[in-house]
Amino acid sequence: MTVLSVNVNKVAVLRNSRGGGEPDVVQAARACLDAGAHGITVHPRPDARHIRADDVYALAELTREYGVEFNLEGNPFAPPRPGYPGFVTLCDQVRPAQATLVPDGDAQLTSDHGFDFVRDGEALRPLVAELKAFGCRVSLFADAHTVPEQSRIECAAECGADRVELYTGPYAEAFGRADEAAVLSRFAGAAARAGAAGLGVNAGHDLSQANLGRFLGGVAGVQEVSIGHALIGEALYAGLAATVRGYLAIIAAAERGDG
Repeated sequence: MTVLSVNVNKVAVLRNSRGGGEPDVVQAARACLDAGAHGITVHPRPDARHIRADDVYALAELTREYGVEFNLEGNPFAPPRPGYPGFVTLCDQVRPAQATLVPDGDAQLTSDHGFDFVRDGEALRPLVAELKAFGCRVSLFADAHTVPEQSRIECAAECGADRVELYTGPYAEAFGRADEAAVLSRFAGAAARAGAAGLGVNAGHDLSQANLGRFLGGVAGVQEVSIGHALIGEALYAGLAATVRGYLAIIAAAERGDG
């Protein structure tokens, strides 16, 4: 079964643009969970451009209250600074169900690539072990859209990871174009290779109600999708609860094999 984890970063972007506490990130996450979302994702960055450490603590409490998954994303190599204790320290403090490691730099507008597991594997291995000692399932952000990256995805297992999260930006860009089927096939191949290496498969980035169904229909074995930007944007028109239910209906249809 594919589960839906809602990323509420964009709620924090709106709050921070004005200052104060509105819109309330925890209240938004609660609305998503009340509508049936299976978990909450956040990606705090060192510059606190959206989710802050205090949000992480509050959302950890909320997800414990609901008994659902809290997925904490971040770059484990980014050094701590005032207001940001570091990704591994945050994981130690809140013990999320899943820690998703992402190789994003401070200057990046958004996460836009996965790890090079051949290059980064030795540095990742002790961090993965430390996070697993906290009781976290560990997922590593991975590219899947080019053949060379597909051949490296198995190396995530050698780092000790439990899962990979396929970076789906290239699929979203190809959606509706002539090369969509070819790109989707590369994702299906990457997911199969990950599964053969004993890795679970998550997916996220630029997935939307328009493109999610075809992605799940074409890529077998996706265990979790993490969706934020599109979902929050769509919710401006339809509301959070209705939008979350819309995504859940798409996932259910994919599970049934509906076209």
